[in-house]
Amino acid sequence: MNKRDIAAVLEEIAFFLELKGENPFKIKAYSTGARVIDSLPEEPSVLVQKGILRNVKGIGEGLAGAVTELVTTGASTLHKELKASFPAGVMEMAEVPGLGPKKIKAIYEQLSVGSVGELEYACIENRLVGLPGFGQKTQEKILAGIRQFKRHQGFHLFANVIEEADCILEAVRGAAGVIRADHAGEIRRRLEVIQNITLVVAGSQPQALTEALQSIPDVTQVEHHPETKAITARSPQGLPVFIRMADAVGYGWELLSTTGSAEHVQDLERRLAARGAPSTGESEATIYAAAGLPVIPPELREGHGEIALAESGRLPILIEAGQIQGIFHNHTVWSDGAATLEQMVEAARVLGYRYIGISDHSQSAFYANGLKEDRIRAQHAEIDAVQKTFPDIRIFKGIEADILADGAMDYPDEILATFDFVIASVHSRFNLSEEDQTNRICRALANPYVTMLGHATGRLLLSRDAYRVDMKKVLDAAAAHKKIVEINANPHRLDLDWRLCGYAKERGIAFSINPDAHSTDGLEDVPFGVNVARKGGVTAGDVVNTLPVEEMASRLQAMRR
Repeated sequence: MNKRDIAAVLEEIAFFLELKGENPFKIKAYSTGARVIDSLPEEPSVLVQKGILRNVKGIGEGLAGAVTELVTTGASTLHKELKASFPAGVMEMAEVPGLGPKKIKAIYEQLSVGSVGELEYACIENRLVGLPGFGQKTQEKILAGIRQFKRHQGFHLFANVIEEADCILEAVRGAAGVIRADHAGEIRRRLEVIQNITLVVAGSQPQALTEALQSIPDVTQVEHHPETKAITARSPQGLPVFIRMADAVGYGWELLSTTGSAEHVQDLERRLAARGAPSTGESEATIYAAAGLPVIPPELREGHGEIALAESGRLPILIEAGQIQGIFHNHTVWSDGAATLEQMVEAARVLGYRYIGISDHSQSAFYANGLKEDRIRAQHAEIDAVQKTFPDIRIFKGIEADILADGAMDYPDEILATFDFVIASVHSRFNLSEEDQTNRICRALANPYVTMLGHATGRLLLSRDAYRVDMKKVLDAAAAHKKIVEINANPHRLDLDWRLCGYAKERGIAFSINPDAHSTDGLEDVPFGVNVARKGGVTAGDVVNTLPVEEMASRLQAMRR
């Protein structure tokens, strides 16, 4: 088991222990241990093999035993016992937004509700209202969370899917008789959430393909459908897998038609028909050429005007991940990060970045150990010391400052002036009206010491909807005050939404693609933010952190005049 798998089991153990009313210290040990394991710079199996797992801060004797058992056997006796003591649906209830272990415990013990379906029925029957600590509003919130959960069923974050999708593609490419194989559909368009894995294959031996799929651990339900020239299966995470087989001469059209959205394909078909050209071809390039167009990058094939752009010669040259020179929005152990400042800097350096912006949480974020003024001075002193250790990577001193409910910043201007950059973010009061939330953010953007707006809509994909805000007004304010807008690369956020990038570009807004990293692993999320930028038609020239280090330093300094 890898560290993510182990962390997930430890989280489940903590959850079940809380349901059973176990010692809070024991619960916290497993919950904290899950975060520690997930943020380790190497796999737990390596530490177990070396006999140094206990040396890791936060890993006590009991937790070390559980992790060792998971590493050596692939399972946990405690986890199995706890899981068997509750209905299978109880774990699913934890996926309902706004429903934590304490509420689930009360609902299960007092109403014998053990699944999302039973919970929804209990809400409809008004049975939660009478529970201590619940009430009508709580019941309404839970019911709304259930509806959100049901809307998201069958959807998966791109980042959680791409690894197994690539594994499947690699196996398919290695099958006998395969001439060519590629991702198609949502994965090739780099959508932020994914419903299925679609591949197009040029080959003549379907039996070899089915055997290749069957050889992949945990791939199930492999079936060949000769009448449609398709093979279907279920991925290890349960996603539907569709493989479309094509002749080499028709491969281009099969790939194109299964990649683009319905709107894009229909627009292209109409254009081909108008020119008397067939909807077929060996390559995508020949088909687009027959339509009188250059090849449109897969990320743009959404039916959002990309064909008109291609026709007029205005297709942007999209940003590439390798063009990012440095990264902002990175947390350390000074607030809620899992790695030290030195570890984050060294990891960024190993990844080839020329600069890193450290931006721990501000003082109002007490839940995240936000920095009071005295700790800001201490952190700046440490940054100066670490900078001497790593002279070949520039460290910018920053802060992720909370935007307070009235739009004021979390520090007075004289404190904000001590930073190289300030990210302004909303972390509370998500339930304000659209007008109040919009005014709140716009007021923050007017602050002369704010450099950029962080995770603009506050969404957590498949978990929390964006707060009510008029993003066009917010982007207008960002443009008016010449602020940078973040494209947050954390796979759970991917915020700014790519659908808003075009409007921001029209207003002349510059972007910064930031990992919002809370560990050294989080630094590697930048490509997911690049996916968002590419879908939004963003070029390297639109992104400030493609600038060389000296130009970036000058840009930040100029913004503070």
